[in-house]
Amino acid sequence: MPQEIERKFLVKGQYKSQAYAQSRIIQGYISSARGRTVRVRIRDGQGYLTIKGASDASGTSRYEWEKEIPLNEAEDLMKLCEPGIIDKTRYLVRSGKHIFEVDEFYGENEGLVVAEVELASEDEPFEKPDFIGQEVTGDVRYYNSQLMKHPYRYW
Repeated sequence: MPQEIERKFLVKGQYKSQAYAQSRIIQGYISSARGRTVRVRIRDGQGYLTIKGASDASGTSRYEWEKEIPLNEAEDLMKLCEPGIIDKTRYLVRSGKHIFEVDEFYGENEGLVVAEVELASEDEPFEKPDFIGQEVTGDVRYYNSQLMKHPYRYW
């Protein structure tokens, strides 16, 4: 079963100058039920459908299944999504042998910037770039499916 193992951090300071790539992401949720989310994403003109299971106790690991789908299908599925949308730019930053995905949010989540790093195991060491701040792994408020329901602007 495919597992996603990642840690999430708030961002402090500059990261854009360190990015080697960036892309705009729009996503919605067909289901945002805790423990089983179904996400539709449009990224750089391509569609994706993702299903995620419940996180483990630490919030670091969970089941993830993702497939690329045609853009027109993703656009159609977006119409079935729950109210609210996630709009963000993702910046990719290398740090040692890892890549940090830094998400700068827009709309009702404007002002929030988080970074995630995917790992091969929960205890895998990694180099933190200087823009990495407080760890928020496992804090459900920072899950995109929750930001859709309870935007950062209203915290």
